[in-house]
Amino acid sequence: MPDLPAVPSKPPLRPSPVPATAVVAPTPHPLTAIFRLLTTLTATAGVTLELLLGSPGRILSYFSIQSNALLAVIMVAAAHRAWTARRPLPSSVTGATLLYVTMTGLVYHVLLDHTTPPFSMTGATEPPAAWHGQWIVLQLLHTVTPAAALVDWLVLTAPGRLHLRQTAAWLLYPLAYLVFSLGRGELLIPGTTDRYLYPFLDVEQQGYRDTLANALLLGLAFYGVAVLLVALDHARPNPIRRRGKTGFRL
Repeated sequence: MPDLPAVPSKPPLRPSPVPATAVVAPTPHPLTAIFRLLTTLTATAGVTLELLLGSPGRILSYFSIQSNALLAVIMVAAAHRAWTARRPLPSSVTGATLLYVTMTGLVYHVLLDHTTPPFSMTGATEPPAAWHGQWIVLQLLHTVTPAAALVDWLVLTAPGRLHLRQTAAWLLYPLAYLVFSLGRGELLIPGTTDRYLYPFLDVEQQGYRDTLANALLLGLAFYGVAVLLVALDHARPNPIRRRGKTGFRL
């Protein structure tokens, strides 16, 4: 009988540089998902109530409304991922959303809360009475949701995910909004009450030179807050408890 070829043997398995105990199976986070769903409902309620109180075309043109609508979409997606133990959303998306809603709160409380005439997205000429409809909506959109977004980032999100290289891209939307706001004002008839939505971007009252100067200062504030968020993200402790000392962070 002729010699048969040798049966090839299985190659030996190489030892893994990562021990099996270091791999942690992804686990759902129902409490995180519930908090994010509540944030989604809050932002959605604020936007919906504002639409019911004013003209939808005007209301939807405000940066505050757009940033809160974006927050609602991102939060419901993040809640689903936390509930199903999937990877978190890209930090470029969550970081941009955090920046926009944070600036929404800062601009309102620093520049708009005590203006004369009072700031209103519905065209009201009198300051809203405390704990009445318009006042509650303003607080939901400019205080509650920004605070909830910051709490989610500080308490429920792993640190070190934001990066300085992302900050330039985050400024594209505020720049696009500036172009939209000024273009919208040019298309409306002079003297229209809602021609320019924010007093610091009111070309009719201030002229283009002062308006663009305000826009530049606001853009620098956006960038400064973005850099601050990145720095804090790399300096803050990890609020998420790890399984073991060598487990992968998921």
